[in-house]
Amino acid sequence: MGFLQIILFVCLCVANGKWYDDRSSNPYYFYCMDVIVEEEKMSWEDALSHCREKQTDLPSLLSETDLLLAQTEIKHKNISEQVWMGLRFLGDRWMWVNGDPLEYEAWSRQGGQDHQCPVRRRCGALTRDGLWENWDCQDKLNFICFQLKHKCWK
Repeated sequence: MGFLQIILFVCLCVANGKWYDDRSSNPYYFYCMDVIVEEEKMSWEDALSHCREKQTDLPSLLSETDLLLAQTEIKHKNISEQVWMGLRFLGDRWMWVNGDPLEYEAWSRQGGQDHQCPVRRRCGALTRDGLWENWDCQDKLNFICFQLKHKCWK
């Protein structure tokens, strides 16, 4: 006696930072991300250079989804300290290394409002709990390299 094999394809799409199920015949855009937790401690600039030498970058965490992905990898590697992310205070505002504006924020309350006008602590780090802290860019922390791969399927 044979068996019936059912294959169900479900596409989950992202719109406005939220996932939804779309069963239409529209083309779908899939985002695959490689997240590499580097366990070598470096300054923010050295970490940025290290990632870019590997054709990756420090992560720009533009949404809660991006944050959760990075946080999962940190926990998976059992990193208990902060890690560098691609956030830096330049001029009069925080900016992502990929050029995107800072719209989503997850600042830790532990440092007060120090991130609003930092004097020395001008580089962003991610905690194991998924919160952001500003650190002196010369401090040596572990870091994440992040590569976004974009594919379109029809």
